[in-house]
Amino acid sequence: MKKIYLFAFVLLCTQHIVGQSVKENHGVIKQGSVSFTLLGDMVKIGDIAPNFTATNNKGESVALSDFKGKTVILSVFPSVDTKVCATQTRQFNKEASDLSKNIVVLTLSKDLPFALDRFCAAEGIDRIHTLSDYKYSDFGYKYGFLLKENMLLARGVVVIDANGKVVYVEYVKDISKEPNYKNALNAAKATL
Repeated sequence: MKKIYLFAFVLLCTQHIVGQSVKENHGVIKQGSVSFTLLGDMVKIGDIAPNFTATNNKGESVALSDFKGKTVILSVFPSVDTKVCATQTRQFNKEASDLSKNIVVLTLSKDLPFALDRFCAAEGIDRIHTLSDYKYSDFGYKYGFLLKENMLLARGVVVIDANGKVVYVEYVKDISKEPNYKNALNAAKATL
């Protein structure tokens, strides 16, 4: 039965990119001496942030456009079930309590919604929106965070101002390290 589910997942991922040219970005992300390939178009400061749809903890679709008019911090990581990813989620949840109501934090990973819900309940994560990019990798491809080697998301942070413009981007070079929280938060606060 597990093989059937894995085959269905691979088929969905393949269908998303069949017939499309997907950009490959080499040498950006590593873990120790191992390099990863990022799939998709990497965003940069000044870009208009591409809209994307992901899934929340309740299985509902959530789009970036749902937060129009707010500054959005996108906290991106591979899996909440790893130490660094859990720390990143806890840190942004803690920081969110001191942020303006005009700033919202969205986390994105490939974790299944029920895993994110379990983590949030156990850790008291209640100030940020945890989203899963598991269905179609819509975010991963559009922002260039999808890791070709394992189809997880790389670690990083993107800040988008209230007009939908990217004002800060960090693709964490060593995936085993945390992002620069201070720089990301300062960039978000500077948009107000």
